[in-house]
Amino acid sequence: MSQERPLQELPCMSLNLKGSMLSHSKRSRKRKKRGCVEDNLDTENTPSDLIQHLSPRHKHPCVISRGKENEGSQFVLARRSRRRKETISGLSWDRLPDELLLRIFFCLPLQDLLRMSTVCKRWHRLAFDESLWHSVDLEGLTHMGPALEQVLAAGVRSLRCPRSFIEELQFVDTNPLRILQMDFSSCIITTSTLENILRCCRMLQYLSLEGLQLSDCIIHSLAQNQDMLQLNMSGCSGFSPDSLGEMLKSFSRIEQLNISWCDFSSEHVEDVVGNVHSSITHLNLSGYRQNLTLEDVKILVARCPNIVTLDLSDSVLLMADSFPVLAQLNKLLHLSLSRCYQIHPAAFADFSETFPALRLLDVFGLVNESHVRSLKKEMSPISINTRPFSTVARPTPATCDRVWGERTMWDRRCRLRFQT
Repeated sequence: MSQERPLQELPCMSLNLKGSMLSHSKRSRKRKKRGCVEDNLDTENTPSDLIQHLSPRHKHPCVISRGKENEGSQFVLARRSRRRKETISGLSWDRLPDELLLRIFFCLPLQDLLRMSTVCKRWHRLAFDESLWHSVDLEGLTHMGPALEQVLAAGVRSLRCPRSFIEELQFVDTNPLRILQMDFSSCIITTSTLENILRCCRMLQYLSLEGLQLSDCIIHSLAQNQDMLQLNMSGCSGFSPDSLGEMLKSFSRIEQLNISWCDFSSEHVEDVVGNVHSSITHLNLSGYRQNLTLEDVKILVARCPNIVTLDLSDSVLLMADSFPVLAQLNKLLHLSLSRCYQIHPAAFADFSETFPALRLLDVFGLVNESHVRSLKKEMSPISINTRPFSTVARPTPATCDRVWGERTMWDRRCRLRFQT
């Protein structure tokens, strides 16, 4: 009879059993830790200490008492939750190309464009792009000096600032300016400031310096602008006859010249009629009472046969014997002889026959109103006394429309205008 051997544990079985028991105990232990919230267990058999231990901690607000205003009540600081930044749909201003921003800036008035230049460096660079500053009207601006210096540096082509006070300017940059049209009529400006501006100009075609004090240095600077077409120097003074003659010689394309009522001597008048180019078509040489003679008129007619408009008003030395000389101007359409008191009204009897092409005649101060009516009937189709003010080379003629013409410059309106 054989003895029974005790049962031996199989190694593989014992290992699997132990592993399964250990894993089962671990899983049961994890389920107990999760508590009744996740597994929907009854909380009656769960210790309260374990529930408090496993539940998330609550943040209690800080209680702070500040000053007397919080006496009797508690001041509570609470932290707000951060809001998620909402994604902004559409394009940002920073992503717009320079070309599109320039097109937007082109539609802005002057004051708004200057405000845009203070936003950032990029907008400042674009706001002063030369394409935006083609034509500028600064009339009415109080502090003209800094603004004028900045506008000239921006590459302006047309500048209008009549009847303005311009402070002393010192240009550091001596590069030639690109300006073509400039109106400084009746400005309050020092001679040195005007010299600093004009010495940098080489491309001027339209210029008005009416009523300003000039110098020989300024006249020499003007002579560098050989493409000058219209020049208004009415009422100017301070320059010599020689510099005036040299300037007129350099203007080979001049069409309109207003050099009336300047502080001229007889030598100045001689240099004008002896050096003005034959291309001139509109000339205002009025206001030289004792300095303009018949010999000067003869020289002028011989040099400038293409004159269409001629103003010789207030020349008391002229008489009726000047009519045959003036009749040599076959293209003459407008003649002004106002206040030429040596011409008798009876001399205008056969005037229409002497000047067959003439259409406008101004004789203010020579004939009374009743005689003017009879002259209009006898001298038809010539219009008499219809232009009391000369329009030769003036940027803003006095006869133009008040709504459109008061801010124009040589029949053009500036795009950027200072609005008061």
